[in-house]
Amino acid sequence: MRTEEPRAIHLADYKAPDFRIESVHLDFRLDPQATRVAAKMIVARRGGTGTQLRLDGENQKLLSVVLDGKRLEARDYNFDDKGLIIPGVPERFTLEIVSEISPAANTALEGLYQSGGMFCTQCEPEGFRRITYFLDRPDNLSVFTVRLEAQKAQYPVLLSNGNRLESGDLPPDERGNARHYALWHDPFPKPSYLFALVAGDLGGVRDSFVTMSGRKIELAIYVEHGNEPRANYAMDALKRAMKWDEKAYGREYDLDIFMIVAVSSFNMGAMENKGLNIFNDKVLLASPGTATDDDYARIEGVVAHEYFHNWTGDRITCRDWFQLSLKEGLTVFRDQNFSADMRSRPVQRIQDVRSLRARQFPEDAGPLAHPVQPQSYIEINNFYTATVYEKGAEVIGILKTLVGDEGYRKATDLYFARHDGEAATVEDWVKCFEDTSGRDLSQFRGWYRQAGTPVIEARGAYDAAAKTYALELTQTSAPTAGQPVKQLLHVPVRMGLVGRSGAALPLTLDGENRTGPKERVLELTEAKQRFLFTGVEEEPLPSLGRRFSAPAIFKTPLTRAGRGWLMGHDHDAFNRWEAGQALAREILLEMADRASTLGPGSCDRLYLDAIGAVLADAQADPGFAAQMLMPPTESELAAARMPVDPEALHLARVWLIRDIAAAHGPRIAALYEHSGGEGHYSPDAASAGRRALRNAALCFLTAADDEAAAGLAEAHYRTATNMTDMIAGLAALSRMESPLRDTAFTHFHDRFRADPLVLDKWMSLQAGSPLPDTVEAVRALMKHPGFDIRNPNRVRALVGAFAANPLRFHDGSGAGYALVGETIRALDPLNPQVAARLAGAFESWRRYGQTRQTLMRREIEAIKTMPGISPNLFEVSAKILA
Repeated sequence: MRTEEPRAIHLADYKAPDFRIESVHLDFRLDPQATRVAAKMIVARRGGTGTQLRLDGENQKLLSVVLDGKRLEARDYNFDDKGLIIPGVPERFTLEIVSEISPAANTALEGLYQSGGMFCTQCEPEGFRRITYFLDRPDNLSVFTVRLEAQKAQYPVLLSNGNRLESGDLPPDERGNARHYALWHDPFPKPSYLFALVAGDLGGVRDSFVTMSGRKIELAIYVEHGNEPRANYAMDALKRAMKWDEKAYGREYDLDIFMIVAVSSFNMGAMENKGLNIFNDKVLLASPGTATDDDYARIEGVVAHEYFHNWTGDRITCRDWFQLSLKEGLTVFRDQNFSADMRSRPVQRIQDVRSLRARQFPEDAGPLAHPVQPQSYIEINNFYTATVYEKGAEVIGILKTLVGDEGYRKATDLYFARHDGEAATVEDWVKCFEDTSGRDLSQFRGWYRQAGTPVIEARGAYDAAAKTYALELTQTSAPTAGQPVKQLLHVPVRMGLVGRSGAALPLTLDGENRTGPKERVLELTEAKQRFLFTGVEEEPLPSLGRRFSAPAIFKTPLTRAGRGWLMGHDHDAFNRWEAGQALAREILLEMADRASTLGPGSCDRLYLDAIGAVLADAQADPGFAAQMLMPPTESELAAARMPVDPEALHLARVWLIRDIAAAHGPRIAALYEHSGGEGHYSPDAASAGRRALRNAALCFLTAADDEAAAGLAEAHYRTATNMTDMIAGLAALSRMESPLRDTAFTHFHDRFRADPLVLDKWMSLQAGSPLPDTVEAVRALMKHPGFDIRNPNRVRALVGAFAANPLRFHDGSGAGYALVGETIRALDPLNPQVAARLAGAFESWRRYGQTRQTLMRREIEAIKTMPGISPNLFEVSAKILA
């Protein structure tokens, strides 16, 4: 049991370092068991009067310390398992430190480690201190020069940040092995978390890009031999991202080469190291036979995200980790808009909001709630969250809505000009908007400082005689951990009025002298505000929060009939989907209430008719129609009900899908047949939309889960010519107790047994199954040769997917909780980051009935009190229980 709780770090205590490491020359003699790292640093005082230098350092063997050419004795400095202290240093000096590390023993995958036989690094947020002793903090920006030395046959590729200055052969080592070296230099000062190193035997895909100023940039993506064709789409996405960033933000790439490397063991999705991005191979490699449409879209978005970091994260970094959303929220906003321009903007917006509600809204409503700009942390790895990333992106969107497109571009231009080469803060960012727009954004800043999801409630009244419509908006925010009293936020409400005729009505506010626009943004800054619209010729239906104009819960004064009308007639595509989801959610919750007493009941005809209208027009935009057809997930329903009854919600959704299939079976079947017969696979948005619509139709056509349904799903799988359709067939079969299910899953396994990324899909489908034996199936899969608890991808694919299974993770016996709890306890000594993130599965334990609460609490307490628990896992488990 932990005897001393880890100490929290607070934003209010921030203090700039007394010294700055201006430049560092790193010399690596790479060896799996004992890599020697020699660091030569130029250090200068940057402020303060202290003469004591404190460097961060962990998990390494200190060999020597030399100050201005004089070797220090052990009595001249102090060091422990957290760092090195050298007293009495001068104003400016040269410091040389030699240490030794073991990459092969580094299971935490932080710092320098081995993945698939090659060396690679992950230094964000605090991994560099596992490589050498350094000022490992984001506000210390240094110029890096890196020399790598390794066996030539085993590690022919030697990469680091920046431009390669030279390379060549070296004399053989003591065993006669040929050795070589490469020297890299990055002219742009950067914090240590952006340092990267890769050494291995790799294949590659090469291309080039000509910037808007005419410079030719060499592009290279390094992968394991044989995977080169699967990197072509990532290269295409990279070139499109470079072009888009020039056009949308005026940002041109600055080095002579841009490189990406795919690795198989990685805690994150990817890392934006300056000029040398390191990617989890899961979000880089794709081919029609191994990757789904969702995989292609994810690769496109992640490649763009990491490239965009070159300016929003690298050239301008964050002063401290409390400013993490300054780079991550901003860059997510940039990659979302890139993807929207590359694909369907309405579909992209729906997917982004759906992800936000599934991941961030529960976070905001639970014990792990924290602001976009956290005020304290024990372990910074725990704040790589949906709040910092996705809600942070929504906050950027609020800014853009408030100042407009032109104002946004002026502000970002100023930001890049004013803070290039600096470690900036959220306040610096917002100040650029105030300076260019002339607006006071002090109330807006509350979005960064305040946790929780605000509720915007609307009431409307139409006066037919006066032809006016009065709209009253109120905002409330519930207390969250550490913030019992909430401040009023600056909430942009993008809205329109839709007439009963389907017309978009002009929005003329009382007192305006000309006819208003048909869409406008209302700025809600008070607890309650009233807006009076004049010249309203017919009774309107309010369409509020269009394009999800703020990360809030919008409650609108609509009847079921009104929601059904907007589902078919709203002029904003996102709000058409939103109306359909709200209508379906209301009906599903009613059906869930009947589940334990009355059994299935027929679905409201209003919703079935609205779905019929979607089906009739589905071919106009298949991707959007696919989104419109699918009702809210069980997890989304659980967020709207307390206490949560997983079985009732599952049954209700099954019944609703079956009712839709019964009402529109012939039309759905025709749509399914019409959407098939695709020839050459293409991952473009139009083709992906057609496949999405056909696979949505398959979901309804197989809803009965009988042998006929199993036959159709199995035929869909067997005749599929791409991974998207194969997975759709298997997903349908995963719900069914049928011999066809077993044979199809066995066939898929045998076909892809040598491809870990595809086997991940095979495992995830089984882990997400609603069948009663899922817990036992997952335990059996944990013994499969393809599962490795030391590989984060395998853990996320199997145990992570099971923890997201809304029915079987919450099995009333507690077997699901026990499985996940055991995995977390086994994983923490190996990889605390992944263990802590997996523990988030228990975050919503208070939303369930007493029996499940008791079972979940028991697992969390067992985790929190385990001997030797990491600070990562301790912080998460303690907050969940608090």
